[in-house]
Amino acid sequence: MKKFNLLDTIISPNITEKATSLSEFNKLVFKVNRNATKNSIKRSVEKIFKVNVIKINTINSKGKRKLVQGKKSFKSGYKKAIVTLKKGQSIDLATGI
Repeated sequence: MKKFNLLDTIISPNITEKATSLSEFNKLVFKVNRNATKNSIKRSVEKIFKVNVIKINTINSKGKRKLVQGKKSFKSGYKKAIVTLKKGQSIDLATGI
């Protein structure tokens, strides 16, 4: 198993309508490295944002074939992590790291 740097594990926050509706339940959504484990995601979120993580759910999104301007192309897949924080804690993603 390859070890990751803390900043290599989390790629970006996923800011969508569904992700913002989860924020009222103390949940945040991040795009993460495809090889990242739940433990490595938990460690990196806790160290970067200085919060306590209770639970992590991960979702693997498969890539899809697309037809763009008459040419076949492939949209790559990604891994998404839904992170549940301890009650009373939050992360303001608008300010950045």
